[in-house]
Amino acid sequence: MKILVCEDDLITLKTLEYGLKKEGYEVLLAPDGKTGADLLKENVNEIGLMITDQHMPYNSGLELVHLARNDLQMDLQIIMLTKVNIGNTRKLALSLGVNNYVTKPFHLKQLLLMVKSVFMNPACKIQNKQ
Repeated sequence: MKILVCEDDLITLKTLEYGLKKEGYEVLLAPDGKTGADLLKENVNEIGLMITDQHMPYNSGLELVHLARNDLQMDLQIIMLTKVNIGNTRKLALSLGVNNYVTKPFHLKQLLLMVKSVFMNPACKIQNKQ
């Protein structure tokens, strides 16, 4: 099971990569929305979780959510990680199929616990293959 991280801020991207790999997850990195879209298409049946920023070059996080949920019909968990804490944006993200919405700045340990809880939830179809 792979985790796709879509984030245009290099420090945040590398921080997430480090934390997730340290926990034993396989991580795919996308420094922009186009790369994120390409990785979604290439790994449709392998990505179990996508962590995505909202504002990125080429495609936004919401566009990636729409691609995953509607165009590719992917059954994956999605965490939106963004500086935008506007109620309408949050509502739109959740209505498009985002499972969790985390605002920046965030604590890596808390985000890693959220990721772990995704895979421990019996209602979640994704299995952690560690």
